[in-house]
Amino acid sequence: MPLAIDVLTLFPRMLDGFLAESILGKGIAAGYLGVKVHDLRAWATDKHRTADDRPFGGGAGMVLKPEPVFAAIEQLQTPGCRRIYLTPDGLPLSPAMAQSLARERHLIFLSGHYEGIDQRIRDHVIDQEVSIGDYVLTNGTLAAAVVIDALARFIPGVLGEEKSLTHESFSSKLLDFPQYTRPAEFRGMSVPEVLLSGNHAEIEKWRAARQMEKTRQVRPDLLN
Repeated sequence: MPLAIDVLTLFPRMLDGFLAESILGKGIAAGYLGVKVHDLRAWATDKHRTADDRPFGGGAGMVLKPEPVFAAIEQLQTPGCRRIYLTPDGLPLSPAMAQSLARERHLIFLSGHYEGIDQRIRDHVIDQEVSIGDYVLTNGTLAAAVVIDALARFIPGVLGEEKSLTHESFSSKLLDFPQYTRPAEFRGMSVPEVLLSGNHAEIEKWRAARQMEKTRQVRPDLLN
């Protein structure tokens, strides 16, 4: 069965183009995964479709209310599904996490907004909290898009060439090596001779050296 993904958000239209384009769009069209986006306000019960309220104890901003979130998740969840909240204070997204999520059968993503969500949601209807980095976005819909894109690459069939998974940045905990294509010379800038040599052993050696060099310069923490 293809992986089923439900996204709960206050801004469902933000994902329209994202889900229809490029590799992800083709993967969805081919049936390797299915993504449904839901407006969280559909589960609000008052006439104004209110999904947020002021925080108890005071403070700036608004907090997502528990009623519509509980109702939405309880309606959408299936046995064994994984319910995920996108938040800056969650566990950092990694290739290992993306690969693990790709093996699930059903994922529900809750996109936070404003100052966050009522803690009772996190305590009772969320299984995993995920962060895509140490920064704050306007809302979690963008973060959900990033996680979906990252995990989709690990679903068999989504990528046209499986080798691309093994030659990407972070797959070996090193940054990627430089890539070149035709023409071999452009405005006086030449492609490194080793890449034109046809000697695959030397090419791999050159690429490994460039990976180490780039990682040492930009992300030395990965070498630790």
